[in-house]
Amino acid sequence: MSAPDVTALLAELERSQPELAEEARTAVEWLTAGEPLETVTQLDVCEFLWYTLPLKVGGDHERLARSLGGLLQLGGMERYAALCVSPTTLQILRTYAREGEDAGTSAYQQALEATGVLPPDVPELQWSMIMGPEELGAHLACSAALELAIVAGETVDRTALTRRWLTEPRSELGGDSWLNRVHGERLNRWVLGRGPARRELAQPFEVRLHAPITPQALPPLHRLLTLAASEESLPLRLAPSPEALRLRELAERELGAISRDGTKLAITDYGRRLLKSKSAMWSAVTRLLLARGKHDFEVSAREAALMLLADGTLMSPTELRERVAEVVGGEGWHPTTTVQDVAAPVADLISQLTALGLAFSDELAVRMDRSGQLAALAALRAHALRPRKYVNPSS
Repeated sequence: MSAPDVTALLAELERSQPELAEEARTAVEWLTAGEPLETVTQLDVCEFLWYTLPLKVGGDHERLARSLGGLLQLGGMERYAALCVSPTTLQILRTYAREGEDAGTSAYQQALEATGVLPPDVPELQWSMIMGPEELGAHLACSAALELAIVAGETVDRTALTRRWLTEPRSELGGDSWLNRVHGERLNRWVLGRGPARRELAQPFEVRLHAPITPQALPPLHRLLTLAASEESLPLRLAPSPEALRLRELAERELGAISRDGTKLAITDYGRRLLKSKSAMWSAVTRLLLARGKHDFEVSAREAALMLLADGTLMSPTELRERVAEVVGGEGWHPTTTVQDVAAPVADLISQLTALGLAFSDELAVRMDRSGQLAALAALRAHALRPRKYVNPSS
């Protein structure tokens, strides 16, 4: 069966329902953006009707939706035509009109989730709010697969289907997977960050970070959590060394793996989960090295320091701060970036690494051991592959 031709459908609609033809032309041009009508999916139709139409297209929105429905009905796309005149669509359009954009967008998001064709986040990938071409292609492909399964009457495990669709080699990608494509796109975007010095430093990591990093043991943290778990509580003055005190602070305040119980520290449920899983402990710790809660400038300074130390290079603390200031200064955070500006975030990073047994540091030198180098790569990889979110100006 040949795909419906938009021009022919518009001509037929002009003959049968001329009052709808012009609005249908406007609506279908927005919906397809010049692509063949056969490429349209349920997700495309829902996003147009419930988001694009009320926010970006002028005119009578309910009439435009009905006109599009008439065109799709003529083209034999009955399911999509029904969406155009459904109670859900009318309710969302009227919510926008009466209550404003925020209320309308909330109604749209709830309705879209209820369709079942929206690919969920999976362990391997959190979807971005701002998608590049590869990620958008992956998202649409997963949505189309979900839609097909639902229409076929299958019991759909959205997470399992999305994971399979993302990770399996696909013939249309030359044997590659959508997950590899998305990861490659995100790594490339990360490398091409702000500033020439930053790009030059990051360039070699584009290939190095493509494969997952094997989780490593973290003996100092494991011993601390084991002691807390076995004795159920831990004296606050357990050990006098700066590294031990910093480790306790990290486990309590930054990881939430132990908590205060009067004058003692006790392991938390989360701490017990970390203790049972080397990979969970590794992931939690390495993500902490470039924690999102910190200011972006601090994250940039810590990121530069990790890249500079990731090969096990022996550097003096002064040299490390100077190099970090040079890299971060080219990113345009301040008119001038000094060594003093980066001193605090770099010092905090080094204290974390030494407390975890991942680096050696004194007044003369700092260097990562092999586990520290792998931790740096894991932290950089997690940061590079993070989903892109809209920036909240108030945060």
